[in-house]
Amino acid sequence: MDLGHKGKLVAITGGSEGIGRATALRFAMEGAHVAILARRQEPLAKAASEIEALGVQVLAVNGDATKDMARFIDETVKRFGRVDVLVNNAGGSGQNAFDQVDDKTWRGDVEVKLFAPIEGVRCVVPHMKKQGGGSIIMLTMAAAATPGANQLPTVVSRQAGVTLAKALSKELGPHNIRVNVACVGKIKTPQLQRGPKRLGRPAEEQFAAHA
Repeated sequence: MDLGHKGKLVAITGGSEGIGRATALRFAMEGAHVAILARRQEPLAKAASEIEALGVQVLAVNGDATKDMARFIDETVKRFGRVDVLVNNAGGSGQNAFDQVDDKTWRGDVEVKLFAPIEGVRCVVPHMKKQGGGSIIMLTMAAAATPGANQLPTVVSRQAGVTLAKALSKELGPHNIRVNVACVGKIKTPQLQRGPKRLGRPAEEQFAAHA
């Protein structure tokens, strides 16, 4: 099935592992060229190699979505001349009880899951308007719509991203720029495995709790 992605340019944050990597590979399988941004160099290089093996062009940018979005988009446009799709995927899944989350954690979570996408949109929209349209996708979690106990701060920042997308869809629609949200459930990614380990809990216990 031809989904119309062949020859398009897709920029993905957090594109070296997990959902971001899978998204990048899926677009590449459809014939899209891909730019990925990630902090960890080794997984980034590995993902880039896997994408390139599918016969498309790839740009791998080592950087932090909270600091390097403008550079990421700038390097992407310089390399490919356009951005057809922006996938805002970067962000951890840290969850805890309210009284266990300090101000630093709150600010860090909001920075990566709200302000980084804001900066990304700010950077790509002028290019999308100039080229006649584009697509912006916010990857978030199902719990953003139905938050439960001990899921802070991520459900708050994720829901803020959903609201941002809804507002942008109405504002950017007249410019032929679609804005969509994809809410995913629990997926066994490397990032989800690292979270419990940082808290001294076996990862398998967390997977079982959400099965």
